[in-house]
Amino acid sequence: MNEQSLLQLRTAIHRFLKLDDAEWAKLVPYLEERQLAKHGLFAVEGKTAHEVGFILDGNMRHYYTRDGEEKTTYFYFEGHFVSSYMSCLTGRPSELTIEALTDCTLLVFKYKDLLKLYDLSHKWERFGRLLSEYLAIGLEQRMVGLLMLSPEERYLQLLESNKHKIIERIPQHYVSSYLGITPVSLSRIRARLLKK
Repeated sequence: MNEQSLLQLRTAIHRFLKLDDAEWAKLVPYLEERQLAKHGLFAVEGKTAHEVGFILDGNMRHYYTRDGEEKTTYFYFEGHFVSSYMSCLTGRPSELTIEALTDCTLLVFKYKDLLKLYDLSHKWERFGRLLSEYLAIGLEQRMVGLLMLSPEERYLQLLESNKHKIIERIPQHYVSSYLGITPVSLSRIRARLLKK
């Protein structure tokens, strides 16, 4: 684990709140650098999750399985935290799977160690609250998009958002699953928009 990796994580945490060196040093002993090969799994449906990851390099997706069909609902890129957070919070088996779409490098820490930091420091407790709020906002935005927008509106929203990495780096069949449509429907939407 090198200084650059640690700096990437510290910078990401600073988007939520600033930590002085003493506060930051409380997390460092719990960090582990991990390599995950393409198609490797970070969280598995049906197994209780215990870890939070921070992606240093690569991209991942999380998906749910229904009747044997995978429903992709989120993508993660470098600079993102990744976890089956609901499973960590509740101690229940994960309802989702998180898969590496490329070879990935992560910094990983156990959720129970984050709980220890909450007891040691109000700053870390505040980080946990802000992270949970961030995840709740993302979840609600995603739910509103799926329930209130047409597939074409969802695609346009994706094009106009700050999520260009999804269009640029994710295979089309995963993008269509993320939008809640078939790859054929996505091709039709793209063709229709090109004509406009």
